[in-house]
Amino acid sequence: MKLTAVPNDEELLRQMLAGEADAFEQLYDRRQGGIYQFALRMSGSPALAEDVTQEVFMALMRDGHQFDPARGTVAGYLFGMARHRVLRRLQRERTFVSMDAGEEGEEMQELAALDDPLRDFTRNETIEAVRQAVLSLPEHYREVVVLCSLHEMSYDQAAAVIDCPVGTVRSRLNRARAMLIEKLHSLNASVAPNQLAQVGRKA
Repeated sequence: MKLTAVPNDEELLRQMLAGEADAFEQLYDRRQGGIYQFALRMSGSPALAEDVTQEVFMALMRDGHQFDPARGTVAGYLFGMARHRVLRRLQRERTFVSMDAGEEGEEMQELAALDDPLRDFTRNETIEAVRQAVLSLPEHYREVVVLCSLHEMSYDQAAAVIDCPVGTVRSRLNRARAMLIEKLHSLNASVAPNQLAQVGRKA
């Protein structure tokens, strides 16, 4: 079967389930980076992020027929699988591994490139403080910051991944912003509170 010029995720998944290897490769190339970064930002562990990414795409090959377009997008389905696996691993291990210097450098470049207030945090000390503050949040607050701020999801999209009401995403983000401000103040980070208060604020 010949793939269309620019197939969407749902079409690639359909072709993949029909046995088209190229479709899986395209879907993997398109979405694995985001899944890896989500797992990395939730855990701080490159090894865990790699494992989770591999597990998610193995599960997609095995269980992709369970995807229901009425419940959201293929990307949301992948993030939901990643979220489940990350939380399970964190609960089991209860350890956090700091990113090495290479990962940290890539993280700073990505944060600086985002089109939201986090792009202002481009100095090494501040990026490190923000990254550590996000990693120290309880998991249910950390995930909304990661999804809405770092992955630029809307409240609706994040709610679909987490499987909770939109209002819950909003309230968790508000609380997470307040907690981040407190943590950064305690670290004496040079972050303007009015800038940090905007983190994750999306329509």
